[in-house]
Amino acid sequence: MGNLDLWQQLLNGFMTAGTPVNLLWALVGCTLGTAVGVLPGIGPATAVAMLLPITLKVDPTASMIFFAGIYYGAMYGGSTTSILLNTPGEAGSMVTALEGNKMAKSGRAGAALATAAVGSFVAGTIATVLVTMFAPLVAEHAVKLGPPEYFMLMLLAFCTVSAVLGQSTLRGLTALGVGLAMGLVGIDQISAQARYTGGVPELMDGLEVVLVAVGLFAVAEVLYAVLYQGREVESYNRMSRVHMTRDEWRRSWPAWLRATFIGFPFGTIPAGGSEIPTFLSYATEKKLSKHKEEFGTTGAVEGVAGPEAANNAAITATLIPLLTLGIPTSNTTAILLGAFQNYGINPGPQLFDTNAALVWALIASLYIGNVMLLILNLPMVGLWVRLLRIPKPPLYAGILIFATVGVYGMRQSAFDLFLMFAIGLLGVVMRRFGFPTAPVVVGMILGPLAEAQLRNALSIGEGRWSVLVERPMSATLLAVIVSVLVLPRLVKMLRRQG
Repeated sequence: MGNLDLWQQLLNGFMTAGTPVNLLWALVGCTLGTAVGVLPGIGPATAVAMLLPITLKVDPTASMIFFAGIYYGAMYGGSTTSILLNTPGEAGSMVTALEGNKMAKSGRAGAALATAAVGSFVAGTIATVLVTMFAPLVAEHAVKLGPPEYFMLMLLAFCTVSAVLGQSTLRGLTALGVGLAMGLVGIDQISAQARYTGGVPELMDGLEVVLVAVGLFAVAEVLYAVLYQGREVESYNRMSRVHMTRDEWRRSWPAWLRATFIGFPFGTIPAGGSEIPTFLSYATEKKLSKHKEEFGTTGAVEGVAGPEAANNAAITATLIPLLTLGIPTSNTTAILLGAFQNYGINPGPQLFDTNAALVWALIASLYIGNVMLLILNLPMVGLWVRLLRIPKPPLYAGILIFATVGVYGMRQSAFDLFLMFAIGLLGVVMRRFGFPTAPVVVGMILGPLAEAQLRNALSIGEGRWSVLVERPMSATLLAVIVSVLVLPRLVKMLRRQG
């Protein structure tokens, strides 16, 4: 794909994303995302899961732009609560809270919020440029893969998601097993036999991804909060004017750039979300800073600028493996995969050929969304902080009502509602005992696809399993899978002996 071609595609994308309807969806997504980021406890994954039922009524491009807006709007919003309240709205903002809250306590909340917002904008924009350049390249090479390679790719997705997103590999793999089992329910694509339906006619079509995502994320979130979270009293830090001094600008921009290039690679590989790059960026800034005494005392501006930028770069980069290989590398991308599937679109190498208009509109919407978020966040911070005064009970009740109406609206089936709450309870148990929820969604979506690819691979190899290692690419992928599972253990063992 030549450069001219790339620009032409991107321009077409801007024309699609720039239609009034799509701009409105982007704005609503970014606004909602910021609100979701500000409210502690509701992450972007919960919000997207809760809104998945709109995929029945809205056209694919608009809904993808909308979901992408929510996804990284939440990253911007998360920094607001981290800085002012010391309660990270989502995991990626934990590191921002370390220095941001100290800055707020020493009366520099405005500067901390400004460096977080501008840093997110800078990193988001650079990362989007990188996505524009690299995604088509990856897709171009990945198109050459056959069923054995595809099966290995899915296996890689299973291993990375389950080994990385939870505290322990065993729990991750158990969650993946639950997801794979859910994916098998329904009529088998090849032999047309009903599997695991237990004679329940509603299960013949299989479990709805939307229903499982809403149950595991939205319903479980609410039930968990009601059952286990105490009535904690939160203390607010006063807002100061949102602006940065010249010195703060001078100290922030190198941190933004460094963090962008730390965060971006972590989004493209399945390495467990944006927690690692934010910590890495924080450690880097602490080492390089000329103002070490400010870290952990009055709050250092680099300690907010770096992690926020790394977080945003990593989040934008997760779109590369999602769009080009169909591999989700975070909770939210796992649910976005479900949204694509609702439209009958399978993200993967062919996506750039079969749904080019959608992909490029989505990429163009990232540029637009970044500008929108900067405008939404800097002048309107005071407004977002007021959201925190919403009492928890009505907020959680609202989420439950929304989830119930959404799921019921899909098939008007009471059975679906019982199933949703049952899955919600399963989600609560998983949360309580530290089982990650993303592998369930990934197993459920990719399980049936992996099964179909494995059967195709075996029919190519005339029933020989060796077909999976005979081709150089699938053998390489197998080696990567083994290293993902074995290397972390080896490192741990060597550390113990050392």
